[in-house]
Amino acid sequence: MGHIYLYYGTGGGKTTSALGIALRSVGHDRKVVIIQFMKYWDKTGEYKIRDRLKPYYEIYQFGVPGWLKTSKAEVKINGEAMPSIRFPQEQDIMKAKEALEFSRRIMKEDAPDLLILDEICLAVHFGLLNSSEVLALLRELPSETDAVLTGRYASQELIDAADFVNEIREVKSPVKLVMKEGIQY
Repeated sequence: MGHIYLYYGTGGGKTTSALGIALRSVGHDRKVVIIQFMKYWDKTGEYKIRDRLKPYYEIYQFGVPGWLKTSKAEVKINGEAMPSIRFPQEQDIMKAKEALEFSRRIMKEDAPDLLILDEICLAVHFGLLNSSEVLALLRELPSETDAVLTGRYASQELIDAADFVNEIREVKSPVKLVMKEGIQY
């Protein structure tokens, strides 16, 4: 019987935790499908490795350029305003819905051993999807499929639906973090 794992919180490492489970699964010849909501960048390690891990590993991205925000507050990194940070738009909603339907189709056609829905919780937080849509998808999981959900924020409904819940919080981080290839991406 499959289980639902949820990794959420303000700390880093949610996607990394999910990828650790993916690597372990691939090592046991289990089929892994990763659906990345709100992500579009093909320079990440998890995306670049896809061809080397076939036929056990697939990754699909459904996002558009830019970071999303929910408040009118200006977002600054190292004192500089981030112009690519914007409010959610119709294209973001369309991509999230497309990812949800793609996930449903993958579950029915491929029945992967592990399905990772990366940043799906954040998509709910931004209003691109609602919890009831995600819960409906989870009810359709094949009995042999484990699912991992990630995202900075998780609704209580998703927390309640999960079998295993891990809240990742930041304890310490450098003020100025340089994104390091192979570590942060």
